[in-house]
Amino acid sequence: MKIQIKYFASIREAMGTSSETLETSATTLAELRDVLAARPGAAGEALARGRAVRMALNQVMSDESAALYDGAEVAFFPPVTGG
Repeated sequence: MKIQIKYFASIREAMGTSSETLETSATTLAELRDVLAARPGAAGEALARGRAVRMALNQVMSDESAALYDGAEVAFFPPVTGG
């Protein structure tokens, strides 16, 4: 399936792009994160397990069990704190 991925803030910097279209067989956000975390260098480290990462599926905050489908839009961003 083909999905659109958007990256924000420090994750965008580590990935070296603000968005990409990816052909994947991942069926959940967790599987997609693992695929992306397997990339070498800073890109993989940005989404590695143990890192605080928020995810949205079609602009709705979602947990890792959310199911992916063809044409979905996924966003990854670090948690944000207010002051």
